[in-house]
Amino acid sequence: MQSTRIKGLTIAALGVLFIVPDALLVKITSVEPVVFLFWRGLLLAFSFLVISSVRYRARLGAEIRRCGWKGVFCAVAFGLSQLGFVMGMKNTAAGNVLVILNTSPVIAALIAWLVWKEALPWRTWMVILVCVAGATLMALGEWGRGDPLGLIMAGVAATALALNLNVARSKPGSDMSVVLMFGALLVAGTAALMGGAVMLSLRDALFIALLCLFFLPVACVLIQISPRYIPAAEVSLMLLLETILGSFLVWLFLGEVPTTLSLIGGAIVFSALVAHGWIEVKRYRQTRTV
Repeated sequence: MQSTRIKGLTIAALGVLFIVPDALLVKITSVEPVVFLFWRGLLLAFSFLVISSVRYRARLGAEIRRCGWKGVFCAVAFGLSQLGFVMGMKNTAAGNVLVILNTSPVIAALIAWLVWKEALPWRTWMVILVCVAGATLMALGEWGRGDPLGLIMAGVAATALALNLNVARSKPGSDMSVVLMFGALLVAGTAALMGGAVMLSLRDALFIALLCLFFLPVACVLIQISPRYIPAAEVSLMLLLETILGSFLVWLFLGEVPTTLSLIGGAIVFSALVAHGWIEVKRYRQTRTV
């Protein structure tokens, strides 16, 4: 139903709004990536547990078991996407990482078509291709610098994100957000083995706590829920907004002025997503008047 699509797009958009400060708060902190990963995973796991406990109370255990093996897959994929993103940023230019991550809507759409035979409307494919082109323009200024390991890890992050959202989409009767705590613990455990379990300065602790106890957990839960209502490719598509809005915050607070290509690419992505949302709202209103 069209009302279900509007609900899914709204949930995904709200999730993106909460994830926007991620890039800014990561840049403000002065810790090594592996240390950041450890505290990010640990605090996220705690936040996810609190959110799930408030939502389900005594039924939390049953809700986790209902997710089954697909829940285990989503938890691992979530952890891999987090590891891939941060390690990609460490080992190559941010532009390289963004170019590869921007392919996640295409990867998600292909997985849905090949595995679950879920076809997207042509208009959604057009929006995906336009947005990927625009987001790629945003990242071209930094393309080419860095270690091949960073490119591989960015590819891991993009693929893991697409797989996670698709598997969550395949079991709409289960709330896969309740298993995110296990994926976050996977991140913390991996980072601890790499030497990331060290104390933070008060300044860094405040910024990381703000990010991982408020913004990120709310964002991740909303984004993980949204595939119950719309295709995984459309959720990934909405996440491209974070590239634009996150860059704007970094520009506003840290003075990192975007390149001309970034501004053009951002305008393309934003315009395409606004047009997509307007079309969906118009279709919803038409169905209500019929």
